[in-house]
Amino acid sequence: MSTMSTMQHFSRIRQRGFSLVTAIFLLVVLAGLAVAMVNISTFQQTGSAMDVQGARVTQAARTGLEWGLYQQLRVNTGGNCFADTSFALPAGTTLSSFTVSVQCRLTTSPGTLRSWQITATACNQPGAGGCPNPGNNADYIQRRVQAVLSD
Repeated sequence: MSTMSTMQHFSRIRQRGFSLVTAIFLLVVLAGLAVAMVNISTFQQTGSAMDVQGARVTQAARTGLEWGLYQQLRVNTGGNCFADTSFALPAGTTLSSFTVSVQCRLTTSPGTLRSWQITATACNQPGAGGCPNPGNNADYIQRRVQAVLSD
């Protein structure tokens, strides 16, 4: 075998090895890109779901505030606050996964001015005393709204 023929033979063997390394490298890079795309998609889906839950819990808190205002203005006409209460929203609705805690605080200013502060707190994972839940959970969502009535 001539020297030139031997060199060509070794050159072909090296080229085959080089193409195998290139193919493995490309597969690793493509797999990494696929994993990154799946992670981005998952994070966006989770963020979107949390945005929807945030809008719903805000509506649940507003529902609780409206209930508290109705209790104070129409039902409890004696001037004192209604009793603090917690309740779940009706089953079969988009807000059924939330619990609302409503509180009323009576304050008096110098003179005869009285005011009632009504606070509604809605959450998706209530604690033993309702909302807010002192626990720490990544899926926990809470909103608080307040209104003040004066006479």
